[in-house]
Amino acid sequence: MPSSVAHQPVLQWYADHKRPLPWREPGVGGWAVLVSEVMLQQTPVARVLPAYYSFLQRWPTPAELASDTAGNAVRMWGRLGYPRRALRLHAAATVIEREHQGEVPTSYDELRRLPGVGDYTAAAVTAFAYRKRALVLDTNVRRVLVRWLGGSQFPPQHVTATERLLTETVLPTDGDVAATWSVALMEVGALLCTATRPTCVPCPVRDLCAWRAAGYPPHDGPPRRGQSYAGTDRQCRGRILALLRDSDDPVAASAVASVWDDAAQRQRALSSLLDDGLVVAHGETLALP
Repeated sequence: MPSSVAHQPVLQWYADHKRPLPWREPGVGGWAVLVSEVMLQQTPVARVLPAYYSFLQRWPTPAELASDTAGNAVRMWGRLGYPRRALRLHAAATVIEREHQGEVPTSYDELRRLPGVGDYTAAAVTAFAYRKRALVLDTNVRRVLVRWLGGSQFPPQHVTATERLLTETVLPTDGDVAATWSVALMEVGALLCTATRPTCVPCPVRDLCAWRAAGYPPHDGPPRRGQSYAGTDRQCRGRILALLRDSDDPVAASAVASVWDDAAQRQRALSSLLDDGLVVAHGETLALP
């Protein structure tokens, strides 16, 4: 099957059904795309949107974030989750300001050298901000491609060389078209080819889908475990951070006892926050960095 067979139906479906998200607007620059991609890691669009607007209103350029404290970045991150992303974004802004004259790099290799920027984020910024051809392999894209081309319900836990090769074979050669193709596959995965309830009738590649043709065989790899939150160290860390975020002044270390009953878990969570640089200790008080 020629790889271009699906291009037109997928691109047309996207043109007709795409969500009007701010980071997809024409002319959105590298900084806005980078902020959106960092925020969207493991976080739904609905939760990201208000945080995205607030973040860029306060720090519309990397230079403005770099000139502020990492603690304020964490405070602004609020309850978005995975707050180390705020530290990494602040560190990336600092490098952008110091080494790239305040401009987000345009090449994949330079983006990969920024703190906290991995393969996916570098490829996404390269494609969506600068309209260059790049292998953008997020969870949604991987799921659509493995069902369409591989006949499996879910992709492997980590990106494989085979996935990269398959993605390369169907990626349009023109950079601008390739960027739209990648975001279109994301949208198919987000709105139609979802993890739990795929909606095949309106799918633009339904007649080409190997998984559908095979009768939807179930996943036969390692069990896919959902991420719990209640009662975990993550929740405890979040409670401690919320305590510090809500105070303009350092908080007495003893006050942490008020947010979590289990003393051993509380200390473990606090130690990990200190190790991650999300919390700093000043004598008997704690604060954001």
